[in-house]
Amino acid sequence: MTVSKKGVLQIFMGLVITLTLVAAMTQNFTPLVTLEEKLYDFRFALRGQLTNSGKVVIAVIDETSIERLGRWPWSRDRLAQLVKSLSDAGAELVVFDIILSEAEKNDRKLGSAIKEAGNVILPVVFDFDRDMPPPANKSLAEAAFLNITDSGKFRKFPPITAKRVILPVSGLMENVMTLGHINMFPDNDGTLRWESLLIEYGGYLYPSLTLQAAAAYLGVPREKITVNATQSILLGKRVIPTDQYGRTLINYYGTNNTFKYIPIADILDNAVKPELLRGKIVLVGATAIGIYDLRVTPLSPAMPGVEKHASVISSILDGKPLRQAPPATDVVIVVICGLIATIASMRFRSLGAAGISAAMLVLALFAGYYMFAFKGVWINLACPSLNILFIFVGITAYNYAVEERFSRRIRAMFSSYVTEKVVAELIKNPDMARLGGDRREITILFSDIRGFTTFSEKHAPEEVVAILNEYLGEMTGVIFKWEGTLDKFIGDAILAFWGAPLKQENHAELAVKCALDMMTKLRELQQKWEAEGKAGLDIGIGINTGEVLVGNIGAEGKKMDYTVIGDHVNLGSRVESLTRKYDAHILITEFTLNRIEEAIKKGTLGHICVDGKERVIVKGKDQPVGIYGISSLEHSTASKFTECEEGKVTRLKEK
Repeated sequence: MTVSKKGVLQIFMGLVITLTLVAAMTQNFTPLVTLEEKLYDFRFALRGQLTNSGKVVIAVIDETSIERLGRWPWSRDRLAQLVKSLSDAGAELVVFDIILSEAEKNDRKLGSAIKEAGNVILPVVFDFDRDMPPPANKSLAEAAFLNITDSGKFRKFPPITAKRVILPVSGLMENVMTLGHINMFPDNDGTLRWESLLIEYGGYLYPSLTLQAAAAYLGVPREKITVNATQSILLGKRVIPTDQYGRTLINYYGTNNTFKYIPIADILDNAVKPELLRGKIVLVGATAIGIYDLRVTPLSPAMPGVEKHASVISSILDGKPLRQAPPATDVVIVVICGLIATIASMRFRSLGAAGISAAMLVLALFAGYYMFAFKGVWINLACPSLNILFIFVGITAYNYAVEERFSRRIRAMFSSYVTEKVVAELIKNPDMARLGGDRREITILFSDIRGFTTFSEKHAPEEVVAILNEYLGEMTGVIFKWEGTLDKFIGDAILAFWGAPLKQENHAELAVKCALDMMTKLRELQQKWEAEGKAGLDIGIGINTGEVLVGNIGAEGKKMDYTVIGDHVNLGSRVESLTRKYDAHILITEFTLNRIEEAIKKGTLGHICVDGKERVIVKGKDQPVGIYGISSLEHSTASKFTECEEGKVTRLKEK
């Protein structure tokens, strides 16, 4: 398939836009990253709230509890009472989202309660600013991951690395079930989208509080937890996808209060039904204004961090992890969208290309939402969407510039030949005005002023030019009225044709109607000139129909004319010259007559007289051609038709 220069430029434009976006995407160009993150957040809003399995509840330090139990922080003996109440109610796990790093007089009571419960997980916090040697702490060491596969990959993508750790006070830590970090790392726009499941510290990898809670609830021992470097974490046979830094996407179940909130005051007062706590993971955290950590999430501008923990734990337990599509997949999608958008913008006009681009955009957005909401896969939508838009706008703008230039060229080329209506049609369908020659059947009209040389000799040049301009102007108007193409003025002669550049099935009928109208207009001019005391003009018109070569002919870049050439053009000229011989104003050939016979029978040509003159052989030809005079009759007169005298053929020697 041959591609035009314009097509090559369009393909090049689509390729450049696509490759630019691919490069920007792979290099994490900040504006693109920000846009994609907002589109990701919007997918959460569209999806709405997930069904909560109820395995996780939150024991909250809320305004009600503070009002009844006193200002925060509470004494450790009250926390000891909470641990005992939860244990007595049958809670499967008690997971604190409270840093207990400062010693207090009742730490022993809390430590004893934690030891007796045997199912308490406490948080640690890693610091990334000040270096401090890792403490020789058995509980911390026992919390680290044991199994790491393909650890060499961490050399290329090192995990998040801390410089020191803040631990629970001695007496608490030794009695806990395990430890886990609660560090959170929002994206650049402040929104928390990722959970860091592991952090490196002192040469060891430590899991998050949420991962420890999920593993403990599932009964997966430490030795059955495996870090598959830069890819995933395995809890037994359960796979949690991660990025290369050990982060997993947080699948938020909803806005605030999606999970069951139970005031701690009610728990301590035994005002909570045991079934609300039995067999559950109970997260202990703050929701009271002023004491809880606010987190901006895709679904909430101020979500308590403890509820984020609940979403992460639930998504692991419910098997609803989110994962980001591999970079190669995103690149392929961008390239495919760019290819389709380029082809659509090349093959269709602006409206069609806009429709296809809009459909592609909707399809891409829907596919991205479907993969997120139903398959848990985050596909990049910003780059494919921008690729579709940029290619459509770019190629459409280019096409507009090219078509505008081409329109000006068409207008300049044809505005002197045809009506504005035809010019507009040619601009809309430029193939109709194809440069070069095209063989086509058309009808040619020649008109010449009789005795013009004598007229010119008897009148002043200014008078000749004035009357000639008036005559040619009126005749041009008549030709355009009947949708003819004005080829040229040859001195006082006129050459016009029908059937090109736009195809006209009734080209012969239009030419004959034009000739009859030209004679009507001439009589009006003659009356006007006579009234003005001016000498009048008379004309002869010859019409022929046949196949000719029509197109832009001349010297490329210098002088080009949209004209017709061929034997039938010459025949039309010679027929016009015979109007003097047969004393007729309009003569047509048998070829034209054949094309208008049906119109004569139907009466669409009006009341006319077709008078067969002779069958003649013009100079340079061997075959005779029937010549017919044609004229208008009064409306009350029936149309007349006479055939040429049969058997009689006249050979003409003059041109």
